[in-house]
Amino acid sequence: MIDSLLHALVWILLVGGAAFCVIGAVGMLRLPDFYTRTHAATLPDTLGAGMILLGLMLQSGLNLPLLGEGASLRIGDGNTLVTLKLLTLLLFLLATGPASTHALVKAAYARGIRWNQASPQDDSSDSKHADPD
Repeated sequence: MIDSLLHALVWILLVGGAAFCVIGAVGMLRLPDFYTRTHAATLPDTLGAGMILLGLMLQSGLNLPLLGEGASLRIGDGNTLVTLKLLTLLLFLLATGPASTHALVKAAYARGIRWNQASPQDDSSDSKHADPD
């Protein structure tokens, strides 16, 4: 019973994380300017990858010895080393993703890209289809 609930939770996290990543990719294509595209790329990516890593951590399991003779906390398959590696990756992702996005947006603003300013490729594609008269 517990194993089936654990597997259901793992699948919910994996599918939910993949859905957030796909939503972020669609947002990158559909949103109009640099800042909203950056927001669409970063927020779902961090949340989606976090959910995927949490699902993988639950799937790989945990085996912690407790105080007492032969007592241990066992979740899933009990592969603690893989779980700790995934936890390290998750912490690295949560620390560097928002910080790098902040640095990117700050550099773009300092460079002169303003809010609601269309990207150059958007302007050139509109001028090709414009009526010359």
